[in-house]
Amino acid sequence: MKKILILHTGGTIAMSEDKNGAVAPGKENPLNQFKNPFGADYELVIENIFNIPSPHMDPANMLVLQQRIIKAYENENIDGVVITHGTDTLEETAYFLDLTIPFKLPIVLTGAMRSANEIGSDGLYNFKTAILTAASPEAKGMGVLVVMNDEIHTARYVTKTHTTNVATFRTPTFGPIGLILRDEVRFFEKLLRHRSVLLDHVVDHVYLFKAYAGMDPELLEIALNEQTNGVVIEALGAGNLPPKVLPVIEKLLAKKIPVVLVSRSFNGIAQDVYAYPGGGVQLKQMGVTFCHGLNGQKARIKLLVGLSAGLSGDELADFVSDAVS
Repeated sequence: MKKILILHTGGTIAMSEDKNGAVAPGKENPLNQFKNPFGADYELVIENIFNIPSPHMDPANMLVLQQRIIKAYENENIDGVVITHGTDTLEETAYFLDLTIPFKLPIVLTGAMRSANEIGSDGLYNFKTAILTAASPEAKGMGVLVVMNDEIHTARYVTKTHTTNVATFRTPTFGPIGLILRDEVRFFEKLLRHRSVLLDHVVDHVYLFKAYAGMDPELLEIALNEQTNGVVIEALGAGNLPPKVLPVIEKLLAKKIPVVLVSRSFNGIAQDVYAYPGGGVQLKQMGVTFCHGLNGQKARIKLLVGLSAGLSGDELADFVSDAVS
């Protein structure tokens, strides 16, 4: 018998629609009515650890999840974990756990795009396939996974791409690493490298900015204060910024505040390619760290995790820049 720990955190999968079409959390999570369809094959240990919409999720709550999973792994003889979660920030929680869980336990996040009482609700089906995946022997060592709409994605690269479509979660460039075929879990790719760090706390004041044509320097100046721990910028194209913001970046770096760059483009990676003012070559020479292959919200999570683990200088830059760790 496989023992699977279920951690419900809230989100649309735990909500219902009222007579006016508004979706909100109720006093009772509809998933608590889920009847185990696996019989004696799986023991489901169910906990309602949170009941919050995903925009209310933050790194402190993510750390609570991480610590609960570590405790269960060390003391409760579990074979896998399923976390139900709102979709807006699901990818960030998944990646946080991917970076901070130091063992090969299958961990799967899932959610829903339609609430429990809507026509075509996808919650129970996604929940069932997430349990199947967490119980699969092949899921061990694959890192934290996101399972929705019969697809299996890595936490590292998956992202929400549509506001309402049930097929919202996609992995740009690479695609899913597996599929659910009826009740069979099939993996087609393997995780090549994985690095995690243990945390007992999380830092705050790690900011994410998005570059745009004619970007005003005043926006970045908000981060020039004693509380700021790090800055991530979604840069233009291959990793370039309007030259007006360069003096602010110099000030941030002079204050030993790490500045991390990703591309705002949907596919590809940020690189030091262009040598004009504000181009990637100049930014690299200034000391900006290029994070390869992650989107802005994932790069922020990675920088936050590295800082929380006490990394700094070249060690922090190496950790953040390598998107395969």
